[in-house]
Amino acid sequence: MAKKTFTYRGHTLEELRAMSMDELVNIMPSRVRRSIKRGFTDMEKTLMTRIRNSRKAIDAGKKPKPVQTHCRNMPILPEMVGLEFEVHNGKEFKKFEILPEMIGQFLGEFSMTRAIIKHSAPGVGATRSSLFIPIK
Repeated sequence: MAKKTFTYRGHTLEELRAMSMDELVNIMPSRVRRSIKRGFTDMEKTLMTRIRNSRKAIDAGKKPKPVQTHCRNMPILPEMVGLEFEVHNGKEFKKFEILPEMIGQFLGEFSMTRAIIKHSAPGVGATRSSLFIPIK
């Protein structure tokens, strides 16, 4: 059985990387398209230079450090595929690798800002009924 190749809206990853930014914007979802057409902020521009430097290091055969960033609103572009990122969630940096299926989403979607909270039994003094919980 043949291995299924990745395509994004009918284009392979190599075709996406060969596209100019204008051609790429036309096939992106509307939210990404609008944010890219407005132009990158200074923070996003510096992030793009760090991404391109990491890509050059990979092409040279080196293993670069993960790209750390606070820029959660950066859309994932084809040139980011294969790189490791550490995105800040307000408390710490969450590490993940960019896969081809992530193209068109934002970096912040993969670094959750809220933790799952699991509550146990109510504490002493929480309610009137908690007074009668036997203490072990």
